[in-house]
Amino acid sequence: MRAIQVSQHGGPEVLLVAEVPEPQAGPGQLLVETEAIGVNFIDTYIRTGRYPQAVPYVPGAEGSGVVLAVGSGVTDFAAGDRVAWAAAPGSYAERVVVDAAVAIPVPAGVEPAVAASALLQGMTAHYLIESIYKPEPGETVLVHAGAGGVGLILTQLLAARGVRVITTVSTDDKEKLSREAGAAEVLRYDDEIATRVRELTDGVGVAAAYDGVGASTFEASLASLRVRGTLALFGAASGPVPPFDLQRLNPAGSIFVTRPTLVHYTRDRAELLWRAGDIMNAIADGTLLIRVGASYPLAQAEQAHRDLEGRKTTGSIVLLP
Repeated sequence: MRAIQVSQHGGPEVLLVAEVPEPQAGPGQLLVETEAIGVNFIDTYIRTGRYPQAVPYVPGAEGSGVVLAVGSGVTDFAAGDRVAWAAAPGSYAERVVVDAAVAIPVPAGVEPAVAASALLQGMTAHYLIESIYKPEPGETVLVHAGAGGVGLILTQLLAARGVRVITTVSTDDKEKLSREAGAAEVLRYDDEIATRVRELTDGVGVAAAYDGVGASTFEASLASLRVRGTLALFGAASGPVPPFDLQRLNPAGSIFVTRPTLVHYTRDRAELLWRAGDIMNAIADGTLLIRVGASYPLAQAEQAHRDLEGRKTTGSIVLLP
């Protein structure tokens, strides 16, 4: 079968099409024919070697498709079922082995590209506002990269709760998308973000800052928080944050800073099904719109990574086998 293979860490050019042996479903596993594959920033971190990964390897962990075969011991799924996943290594491929423990049923009416790009970003948004800091109606929060995949989902879910959302974006087109998702105020990265946030909150600051950008926004996020506010640093699209003196949290207002990751917020099947179920159901009933900003043939994974890292995309992006 065809897959994308990485033989050495580096730039997008290391993402090469290769013929690899077709996997087989073992005990507790599903063999799935992929219909769409999610592309995420974590894929770029692994590709560059920022996150350890032995080579050669097939990248990707998220996708959706149709079950071709089930391994022994699997009772919840059968051949022909549509499933999605966010934790199946080797997903940049025509067929993928997915542990049944991480497979999520896809409701009728949810398109493959949407299902393939909903879980990692959707469950990230879910744990941020359900388990890191759960804003109350009327509170104000800051969401960086408001037109990105997680940013658009966060904004919709927060606005639906009556939370006032301030976002940051880089272009007029992205501002339009962010406002359509429910952002009350939209700032540019070259604004004095913390100053503008203080102006927009009568000097108080925001209850929480959800920051997936990292190095270039971290200081603004800190300076935008109210007393006892929360900064959730859940990504590093602009690079890692330099070492940080914890004593600074005191004069800043006894604020909280956390660096969460999805695996620690989907620790068992029940928690996974709660988060994934909430997201899939919101998509199915029209409450949540997952914007697939771009799709690429599997062989163009290199271009997909270039566009993602160059911030040329909005919403989610997928590969199509």
